Amino acid sequence: MTPPPLFVDFVLLLGLSLFFGLAFEEFHAQSGVARPGGIRTFPLLALGGGILYRLDPTRLLPLAAGLAVLGAWLAVYYWQHLRERAPDGTPDVGLVVPVCNVLAYLIGPIAFAEPHWEAVAVTVAAVLLLTARERLHGLARQIELSEIVTAVKFLVLTGIVLPLLPDQPVTTLTAITPYQVWLALLAVTTVSYASYLVQRFLKPGANDLAMAVLGGLYSSTATTVVLARHARAERGLNPQAQAGIILATAVMYLRILVIVAVFNFTLARSLALPALALSLVGAAFAGVQFRRARGQARAMQHVIPRNPLELWAAVVFAALFVLVSVLAGWARDRYGALGLDTLAAVVGVTDVDPFVLSIAAGGTTPLAGGAAAAAILIAAGSNNLLKAAYTIAFVGPRASLPAATALVALGVGSGIAAWLIAGG
Repeated sequence: MTPPPLFVDFVLLLGLSLFFGLAFEEFHAQSGVARPGGIRTFPLLALGGGILYRLDPTRLLPLAAGLAVLGAWLAVYYWQHLRERAPDGTPDVGLVVPVCNVLAYLIGPIAFAEPHWEAVAVTVAAVLLLTARERLHGLARQIELSEIVTAVKFLVLTGIVLPLLPDQPVTTLTAITPYQVWLALLAVTTVSYASYLVQRFLKPGANDLAMAVLGGLYSSTATTVVLARHARAERGLNPQAQAGIILATAVMYLRILVIVAVFNFTLARSLALPALALSLVGAAFAGVQFRRARGQARAMQHVIPRNPLELWAAVVFAALFVLVSVLAGWARDRYGALGLDTLAAVVGVTDVDPFVLSIAAGGTTPLAGGAAAAAILIAAGSNNLLKAAYTIAFVGPRASLPAATALVALGVGSGIAAWLIAGG
């Protein structure tokens, strides 16, 4: 027998308010200071809010009146609360207690009026924010003003600039639209920015594997250069650095696959098998090197990459994306698949992202079969050969043998996979 919906709403209301009240009371019990609210008050507030909502669910007048009464009482409490002093002598102006009481009151109408997941999500978010106070304050003290400005840039690029751009081609040279150019920029930037944030605030003693994976998500080429320089400067870092270089390249294939899937899921499906296989092979190479390096040297230094949201870097990427899409279309129209593959091998020694995105976003003449996936694999393979050259140049031919061999093998493997996927 299915319980009535109203009964389910009531049980949800009571359970969530009890959970919220328990977390509130336990949190303030640790401080030794009594605050209004808790395991009894919050369920009563939620019940009161739910009943008042049920009395007039259309105009919400009883609910609003109850909220006004609660607000008046909390205002009196807060006025008295301002007279208290923190241990350092400053006024205690925190609004957490009044806000929690208001939120407990609103859990009632939310449980009755909105989907159940919304009531659960609101309560869980409130409990997490309440109980994570020390960690959040610690994080806030670590964040510099420049990082806040960086986050603002990301929000501006995503939420303001992107919706304003036209989604129609503005030139006959390429089918790429300004909207697609900016979306491509955001696709790469989002992955790089997420990796940048984690690396920026990761503890210096973080696991070498984690640092290599994050570096691969940010930029495998930049990670290769940084680790190769460290290996040259401090020979004790060489075994771990080479393993990190290989692992960053293995992660690069996953990064390409995710970015391609954002624009062209069909192409991503064609690319999935070879990309995943090459990533696994690279991870196996890295695993062998990490095992050899275990106990031979100290951990790699904590490396913080450059901010991926620098305005100049964004402009350069957008310009490269448009230029590569024009060149790819021209090469495909003039010389067919061979021309596109040749261009892929050339651009792979610079920055593989603009080429990959131009193919995924449809900036060239539509490609038959696996030609698009093959071109992307050729670009990735060419980029691997470039990273092998970087590693040899910085570390030396003999000292860099494990990493250089693995990178060349992955480059050749990418070429073979491209040949197979294109139909031999």
